[in-house]
Amino acid sequence: MSIIYMLLAISVIVALVFFVAFIISVKKGQYDDTYTPSIRMLFDDEVTPENLETKNKQQNQSLKEQS
Repeated sequence: MSIIYMLLAISVIVALVFFVAFIISVKKGQYDDTYTPSIRMLFDDEVTPENLETKNKQQNQSLKEQS
């Protein structure tokens, strides 16, 4: 029965070590995304009602100008 207590204590210690290592790596910026901000301008904007209205108005104006 004492081996269960010892294994439980060891597992808690190992879990705490991994948790501390994770916190340290987050604070040092290990998981910061440095690639996506540089290519974000290449992605299309999300479609919202305001954007859709503006886009429709621009298309209507360009069609009127072509006529």
